[in-house]
Amino acid sequence: MTGFGLGAAAYPLTWFDRFDDYAEKLGAWVDDAAGQGARLLVFPEYGAMELASLGGPAVAADLERALHEVARHGPAVTALHLALARQHDVMILGASAPYFAGARPVNRAVLYGPDGVIGHQDKQIMTRFERETWDVVAGQGLAPFDTDLGRIGVVICYDSEFPLLARHLVDQGAEVLLAPSCTDSLAGFTRVRVGSMARALENQCIVAHSPTVGLCDFCPAVDENVGSAAIYGPPDHGFPATGIIAETALNAPGWVVAEVSLEAVRAVRRDGGVLNHRHWAEQLNRIG
Repeated sequence: MTGFGLGAAAYPLTWFDRFDDYAEKLGAWVDDAAGQGARLLVFPEYGAMELASLGGPAVAADLERALHEVARHGPAVTALHLALARQHDVMILGASAPYFAGARPVNRAVLYGPDGVIGHQDKQIMTRFERETWDVVAGQGLAPFDTDLGRIGVVICYDSEFPLLARHLVDQGAEVLLAPSCTDSLAGFTRVRVGSMARALENQCIVAHSPTVGLCDFCPAVDENVGSAAIYGPPDHGFPATGIIAETALNAPGWVVAEVSLEAVRAVRRDGGVLNHRHWAEQLNRIG
């Protein structure tokens, strides 16, 4: 398959009294995107922190207890995503969540498909808040996923701002990068946006950027969220001159869905106005 519908969510965080309320919300979001033709759905970084509300106000308001509350719902979250992926015949990059592989959690995004869990990606480079305040630690390993829709890599938020991470995925054959994010200011959102657009340019690939949006007054870790969802490509032959294939309005909840073509990626890498993907190694010769 060379083309498919790609959807990125601009996702607001909600208070829930019951897990069933979360399941109803997520089901509605997946139904909406699938109804617009999306085959691959991307939810944002730390979108799962809304599940801290299930522990009550005191738990949700406590940075440490919120991590554990969200993590304990992991099995139920997995079951829900798998059921929705099967129901709609889609792949879903679930909102990332804390996962306790050891004493401290990693920030993990899981890719679900109709036939089961395809794999997971842990964030590689932690922000100052994650390092200095929250003690969420870096994961190990960065590799793309082989899927029916092509080879897909994930660069979680801050990771998208580091070109060698994306290039590592592209060198392993990734043609689509997913960039889920959670940023509390326009500056933070802009850094991920600019990083994602730059990764699309230099690797001549498609990047889907999914942010959290809006206020979340019950969980201080994710209390303010600024962003817009977008799908980017290289500003070159076969793509918009701006590099923006589609995007939502700033801070407006909802999906951006666009048909993307892997053949267009391959064509621009073969014969674009520029050949950044092919010429990447030349910069090393100039400075080495």
